[in-house]
Amino acid sequence: MNTMTLWHMSGWGFAALAFAALLVGFSKTAVSGANTVSLAIFAAVLPARASTGILLPVLIVGDVLAVLTYRRHAHWPTLWRLFPAVAAGVVVGTLFLVWADDGVVRTSIGAILLLMAGVTMWRRRTAVAGEAPDPVTSRAGRAKARSYGVLGGFTTMVANAGGPVMSMYLLSAGFRKLGFLGTSAFFFLIVNVSKVPFSAGLGLIDGRSLLLDAALAVFVVPGALFGKWAVNRINQRLFEHLVIAATIVGGVQLLLR
Repeated sequence: MNTMTLWHMSGWGFAALAFAALLVGFSKTAVSGANTVSLAIFAAVLPARASTGILLPVLIVGDVLAVLTYRRHAHWPTLWRLFPAVAAGVVVGTLFLVWADDGVVRTSIGAILLLMAGVTMWRRRTAVAGEAPDPVTSRAGRAKARSYGVLGGFTTMVANAGGPVMSMYLLSAGFRKLGFLGTSAFFFLIVNVSKVPFSAGLGLIDGRSLLLDAALAVFVVPGALFGKWAVNRINQRLFEHLVIAATIVGGVQLLLR
């Protein structure tokens, strides 16, 4: 990891990371997917490859807060159905990171962000069209769980960008708001914790990066508290438009760097 970059970032750079950490907390307790903006900020301020390892502990702090908030609403049969496919995706993502250099990872993150923006817009259109969800116990439902699980595992390992993939799956499976938040909270806590040994083995997490994470974790808490307060008050449609726009801008910026 390029630790020189961590210790010589500007005040504006740290402020941008602090804002991204605030958004992580908010996304975990209110609007899943907002942390794609955090991903773009981290990859813009820090080396793209290192940014994935530095962001991971910040996400885990948000996951813990989300589990504490929505732990009674998780649907465990759905989680057990997803985990094997997600594990396969994480392994594929780890092998990709072994091969890829910083430039390839930056381009991949940008492309994933644009893909996730497209996925989110597609989900919104099909939701408006009234698409009926596939029952999770049907053959189509099981196939959907496997495909989304592999893609979610790969994107979360390479770019911590599994949120939009899992959001689309849970919504298409017919989850209501609290069930959605509780199930996704446990899902990402378990998946993100399982990624720590892989990230550490790749050199993406070390003692110095954890010191930066400790400073940024302070900003996750107020974001999570605000998300908990706002979840039943926020204008969801407007915020999703803003998230999609910011994700597209972030993805394009990474592709053009």
